[in-house]
Amino acid sequence: MITKRSQSGIYLLVAVCVALMVACSLTVRLPKLERDDVVVAFGDSITFGAGATPQESYPAILEKIIGRRVVNAGVPGEVTAGGLARLPKVLEREKPALVIICLGGNDLLRSMGKKQAADNIREMVRLTRKHGAAVVLIGVPALGLSVSPDPLYREIAETMNVSLEEKTLSEILADSALKADLIHPNAAGYRRLAEAVAALMRKNGAIESTTSQ
Repeated sequence: MITKRSQSGIYLLVAVCVALMVACSLTVRLPKLERDDVVVAFGDSITFGAGATPQESYPAILEKIIGRRVVNAGVPGEVTAGGLARLPKVLEREKPALVIICLGGNDLLRSMGKKQAADNIREMVRLTRKHGAAVVLIGVPALGLSVSPDPLYREIAETMNVSLEEKTLSEILADSALKADLIHPNAAGYRRLAEAVAALMRKNGAIESTTSQ
């Protein structure tokens, strides 16, 4: 006989299993990068490295960690519509094996439509895949009293089966010791972001080991 207590326990177990399945769905296998493969870090001022020197930007640090060429394709102030317009030329020029997309922050800061931002990011994912490259998406914090990842990135990752680094940028921007100003990391923050992206790439099969720098 199933009691109300045991029934509640079953519901709780099912909920936990569903939550675990959702979490696991974000672990998307990436193709292994060859030594001569190119990675493009595509985004706005955070990718560009505002608040630090060029050598301290997250793409520059990531290049040292993973031992592959990482192109810094960050443009300060860019919104997702601008990124979508710019991406095809970058893909054609660099012919990357992997593209790391970190965009949407300026859309959120300017109170532009989240739906349009999400649609633009989805189209960037499609374009990247059409060019034969894999995608890693970096979640950007939502606006509010607390610094937390905007849900739109998880929704895109789940529906499009995209590898997602969801929390690290939010954690960095919630820590004054890791920020150059209100919206940009400092050198230590960029290093932490690069290390998190490298860890994701390693976990999902893009690289086998790291080189400490």
